[in-house]
Amino acid sequence: MATASGRDVPSAEPSGDVTWRDGKRYAWLLGLVVPVAPFIAWGLVSATGLGLFWWTGPLLVFGLIPLIDVLVGTDRENPPDDLIEYLERDRYYRWITYLYLPLQYGSLVTACWLWTTSPMSLTDRIGLAVTVGVVAGIGINTAHELGHKKEKLERLLAKVALAQSAYGHFYIEHNRGHHVRVATREDPASSRLGETFWRFLPRSVAGSARSAWHLEKARLARSGKGPWNVRNDVLNAWLMTVVLFTALTVAFGPAVLPYLAIQAVVGFGLLEAVNYLEHYGLLRQKTPGGRYERPQPRHSWNSNNVCTNVFLYHLQRHSDHHANPTRRYQALRHFDEAPQLPAGYASMILLACLPPLWRRVMDKRVLAHYGGDVELANIHPPARAGLLARRRSAA
Repeated sequence: MATASGRDVPSAEPSGDVTWRDGKRYAWLLGLVVPVAPFIAWGLVSATGLGLFWWTGPLLVFGLIPLIDVLVGTDRENPPDDLIEYLERDRYYRWITYLYLPLQYGSLVTACWLWTTSPMSLTDRIGLAVTVGVVAGIGINTAHELGHKKEKLERLLAKVALAQSAYGHFYIEHNRGHHVRVATREDPASSRLGETFWRFLPRSVAGSARSAWHLEKARLARSGKGPWNVRNDVLNAWLMTVVLFTALTVAFGPAVLPYLAIQAVVGFGLLEAVNYLEHYGLLRQKTPGGRYERPQPRHSWNSNNVCTNVFLYHLQRHSDHHANPTRRYQALRHFDEAPQLPAGYASMILLACLPPLWRRVMDKRVLAHYGGDVELANIHPPARAGLLARRRSAA
């Protein structure tokens, strides 16, 4: 009798004496700590009187999680191939992602009430907005997990999760744009060698929105419809944000609008920071026929840091996600041939915000990945001359 995820699996599972237990089965519940961060902040401020705790969101993500990553280390274990299907059928895992949404929106509504009724300083209000933005940013990752699935409910929940960050077009662009063009020069969400995060950010934000619009316009045109109708998934996703923000403004007053804007920017800024990490400098080569090769594990930066993986639903096992987009997070696998980041995403986001340090750490890893041949990398055009000159001087 095989066991999966610490439980007996159905008798219909493959024959054989296979035993495996998901060591992170209950650790996945820790991901639900993030959407209650505003409640934690409120409680800590009430208990201590220290306004610093309104910044609990960034303190958690960029302080505590990287520390735990260092203390706990990494986990390279994969589920056995013949148990993946059964692991994915375990509905316990998907309920964890479903529960994120009511906690996410409960935090947002509570924050609106606090912004308009509590005697907070401007710094405190901004701190709470940033904490809510962290919830929105991890909410985009939850939407990412849900939006790749085939069930209509999960796709709807993905749009709902994205409404808070005003990034509903991600649902279209990521699935039908990024996954097609990943690690190519045509993909706005694939960062280039020598490109700083601050140059990448506006390029990806604008390019992803344009791409999503064109993808939906083309889809509707195939049915003989124009883009300006409610079946346009970009428009109806954005409409969710308009309805949400309008409802919150009616309920709590226009004073919430600046903080809603701050949390939305923080939310999609976190997403774009993760986009920046995931494919930095990596490039799919073209075949003799002029088409890009299929995405391979070598085209995504990966990390097995346990804590960040638990909070991000194994997003750091990014190569397997691109190979199997509909595979559920608990079944994603590590690949030895995938390039590895030196730390988890939470730590690397901080590094990305400091371009000189980022390039000092990551550029040499990109070059090593390509055996020193910089021309095999996805190079930021303005940086090309300097990178090639450096290569010649090192030769």
